[in-house]
Amino acid sequence: MLSDRGLGAALETLADRSAVPTTVSVTVGERPAPRVETAAYFVAAEGLANAAKHSGASQIGITVVRRDNRLEVEIADDGRGGADATGSGLVGLRRRVDALDGALTVTSPAGGPTTIRAELPCAS
Repeated sequence: MLSDRGLGAALETLADRSAVPTTVSVTVGERPAPRVETAAYFVAAEGLANAAKHSGASQIGITVVRRDNRLEVEIADDGRGGADATGSGLVGLRRRVDALDGALTVTSPAGGPTTIRAELPCAS
């Protein structure tokens, strides 16, 4: 799905399969390089899975925007917060993002909400 129809369609498919109602907004214009698009998909998929499994959220939002030479991916839920940024899933995300010289931040105060944000550089 990702290689054939792009990031937006692939994320819509993920959202449709989610146990938690999920909205998707993708504004990328020109498609990013395949490795960037794959990393963005992986971040969104893992963030969605973590939120559905651990957060107790009633709503999840996935937003992807291309600004200049970076792709910004955000997964936000209205759950209870307290995500462990040192847990294996988030550490794996951080490694994937770091491999592309990107940045990953996790904001998840006790009581919520949780936001995972990745910034991935795109080829110009």
